[in-house]
Amino acid sequence: ALQMALYWLAGSRRQTAVAMGFADYRQTTGWPEVGMVHCTALLTREGAHDLRGDFDFRDANGGLIAQWRGVEARVLTTTPVHPTGAADLPEVRELAERKAMLSDAGFTMPYFQVHDGVAGATTHIGGREFINFSSYNYLGFAGDPAVNRAAMDAVKRYGTSASASRVASGERPLHAELEHALAGFLGCGGALTTVSGHSINVSLIGHLFGPEDLVVHDSLAHDCIVTGARLSGARRLAFPHNDMAALDTLLAAERSKVRRVLIAVEGVYSMDGDLAPLAEVVALKKKYDAMLLVDEAHSLGVLGATGAGAGEHFGVARGDVDLWMGTLSKTLASCGGYVAGDVALIDYLKFTMPGFVYSVGLSPANAAAALAALKLLRAKPDLPRRLRERADFFRGACRELGVDIGLSDESAVVPCITGSSAKALRLAQMLGAERVNVQPIFYPAVEEGRARLRFFITAAHSDEQLSRAAALLGRELAVLNRAEAEVGS
Repeated sequence: ALQMALYWLAGSRRQTAVAMGFADYRQTTGWPEVGMVHCTALLTREGAHDLRGDFDFRDANGGLIAQWRGVEARVLTTTPVHPTGAADLPEVRELAERKAMLSDAGFTMPYFQVHDGVAGATTHIGGREFINFSSYNYLGFAGDPAVNRAAMDAVKRYGTSASASRVASGERPLHAELEHALAGFLGCGGALTTVSGHSINVSLIGHLFGPEDLVVHDSLAHDCIVTGARLSGARRLAFPHNDMAALDTLLAAERSKVRRVLIAVEGVYSMDGDLAPLAEVVALKKKYDAMLLVDEAHSLGVLGATGAGAGEHFGVARGDVDLWMGTLSKTLASCGGYVAGDVALIDYLKFTMPGFVYSVGLSPANAAAALAALKLLRAKPDLPRRLRERADFFRGACRELGVDIGLSDESAVVPCITGSSAKALRLAQMLGAERVNVQPIFYPAVEEGRARLRFFITAAHSDEQLSRAAALLGRELAVLNRAEAEVGS
């Protein structure tokens, strides 16, 4: 009810306010187990910098349940009623107001912190060293001397940019070398690289599918899959996370209505750290004559005996998946994205996919870095196993301390689910004070009420670092839980 009142203030008065306290709360009867509860909010005082209101709660028959009196709120900002430019767009104002509320509530902005040096198991922020859990540098290849040397040699030979679309005049030998190496490592006929992992899914899905088609994706699929489906013009349907029975039912009902179907899943889900049941997805793909895209952003270099990803982990034939998509920015220590698959399909994309044809080619330095990292991965097949052992060690330590890590299993992503966004922010700040760098995640990146901290484990994390982080996490989480219990009682 309070949040609705604050939304009303923002919409009707152009005011952002934060609740500060109340004078009295009286409950005359219990809350109904079913049915509606009606709330009447009365603004009793409106000053330049503060507001006051009363709330009455009644059941569906009008019976009084509770009264909340003298609710005080502080006005943070008042914005112009009539927009005058881009800065006055409602969504722009909303972000500014949310940031102001965070600041007024005592939270520091957790994002865009400046890191100095290579971010791996540790990082430096503001001249201080932190144990780092906010880096995708899973195998430690970012900053590896061989990778650095390859990038520098490429700059010396080819400059800092491909300077054109590869179709025009941006093609360099490194592009073909990298794509050949990726295809060979993944066991596919061909591969294509672009300047962005996010944009490759957007462009790929938007290019291959249209209004006559259907895109079916996991409910926890990454934004790039959802955005690509939306921009394609195809119908888009989500199935409950990893629910194969629901996917089967959906495809049975919808397959005959459309020309082409794409099923899109992820090797490792980046918010929860669990895996798609790939063998079961492949079986449904074959049953309903669908195409299948697997996003390997967080599974390449992590899953499989040699780090070749979800296909290797589950023993799935490479040809049973039409589109193996991944990024160059995580395990491969560079920047960009790739798609691998049948050689004829990859050749078609090379000449027609807008996100490739009309975009500058991957920079020589990034192509060389990814190629060098891939060579290191092939030369050090023990690293993915070590990474999974590090992650299992941390998961076990968290579970022993009662930390809710959700569905995380077998991957290098370990969440600590807090529920409320404020709790996630506070916990991240508390850990930061102990020199543990981990980022809070909340709506809309995850469902409302499922806010969390997200730990990315690397092969370079030591037992000592992981144990210390888990112990601090358990301790600070217990402090917050006790404070919540005291307020509730």
